[in-house]
Amino acid sequence: MDVEQLLAAMTPEVYERLNYAIETGRWLDGSPISQQQRDSCMQAVMLYQSKNNHDPQHMSVGAGGEVAFKSKSELKKQFAEGQDDIIRVAAE
Repeated sequence: MDVEQLLAAMTPEVYERLNYAIETGRWLDGSPISQQQRDSCMQAVMLYQSKNNHDPQHMSVGAGGEVAFKSKSELKKQFAEGQDDIIRVAAE
């Protein structure tokens, strides 16, 4: 399978599952992933992000393949803005 076929077949759900496996070292069923599987998942996730990630987070790959880096102050500001939404929802 070439890169374009992989990206065409990769749904947001598949992306989330691969990302979960990378972050936790386990598949959703709890079984561990091998280093080779983790490396392959990482490559697939980065490819997916390079085509679909229009709001990149700190140290992620944005659409177009550009790596996004956010400073600590930018991240704090972003999280502070999100806290307003959390407080508002919790109060309702």
